Amino acid sequence: MKRPASGCGDQPNLFLEFAELILPWLPPPDMASVSSTCRTLRRMAQAITERRCSDASRGLEKYPIPFCNPVDDEPYAYFLYTSHAVLGNRSSSILSQSWGGNYSCPSKFGPAHELSSLDVDVSEGCCCRECSVGHDGRGGCPCLGFNELLSVVELGVGSRMECGNSCSCSIDCPNRPTQRGIAVKLRIVKHLKKGWGLHAAEFVPRGEFLCEYVGELLTTEESRKRQQEYDKYVSTGHFSPALLVVREHLPSGKACLRLNIDATRIGNVARFINHACDGGNLSTVLLRHSGALLPRLCFFAARDIDEGEELAFSYGDVRQGHRAVPCFCGSSNCSGLLPYEQT
Repeated sequence: MKRPASGCGDQPNLFLEFAELILPWLPPPDMASVSSTCRTLRRMAQAITERRCSDASRGLEKYPIPFCNPVDDEPYAYFLYTSHAVLGNRSSSILSQSWGGNYSCPSKFGPAHELSSLDVDVSEGCCCRECSVGHDGRGGCPCLGFNELLSVVELGVGSRMECGNSCSCSIDCPNRPTQRGIAVKLRIVKHLKKGWGLHAAEFVPRGEFLCEYVGELLTTEESRKRQQEYDKYVSTGHFSPALLVVREHLPSGKACLRLNIDATRIGNVARFINHACDGGNLSTVLLRHSGALLPRLCFFAARDIDEGEELAFSYGDVRQGHRAVPCFCGSSNCSGLLPYEQT
């Protein structure tokens, strides 16, 4: 008796439906192992790989964000995508996310709890129905008055305040530009020495919001534990952690807030933004909105950015500790080493 063309059983239709549901949940090594068992699974895995390469955001952003690799045969970087900050804990290691299947319908807020569940009415919002924002960033909205009172941020150019949950205005308010998600076209490109990097896929004017640095929010204790783990593997050259620590300071210079964001396993496309010793073409802003408990780290165009140009910012200038990772930013004042600080 002849076997079905798939070579995988006597009920090909049921088998294909089952495989189409399961394969998108597998990370690359597991999918490669399963696909080696027969031609049908190999073809399905190839189709899933192509769909993964076409959009790193899994449909969670306005525009697809494709991978482009002119360097080697690595098709994409695997991680769990979320468009919002999530609470980091050890239980997140068991989470997974469907990516690349015909029936993939990932959660709107990614693989973990949405940060907005932490939002509380810690401040009064504006009563504006329409908020006006001038060229200088000021306007008639009371929320804009807070911008001159906010503290200095160690990483970047300062802080800003947007309207939030306790405000009367809608999501279309001009003082909510970062809350509408990524609105510019981007692509992820592989570099010979730097690895993956984030590039503009269209012209981006100065001052335009690009993306937020999204990942797991960690306690300082957990952040230090993870950094110690990451340091063991980073010297191999095959591991790139995305743990970012931001300290906010009062005018007196005393730290009043530490934000630990780990996008190594769970994050968005901001995890691919590389360091530039000259500061790069992005401004970093610690952004608050009324009604929110925690601020968000957002990136804006520091100048006009051309289509195809790589996006970059300064990771800082602290170089303490034993880790020495080469920097390949290519700027005229490149120090030769990536910034590092023992957290």
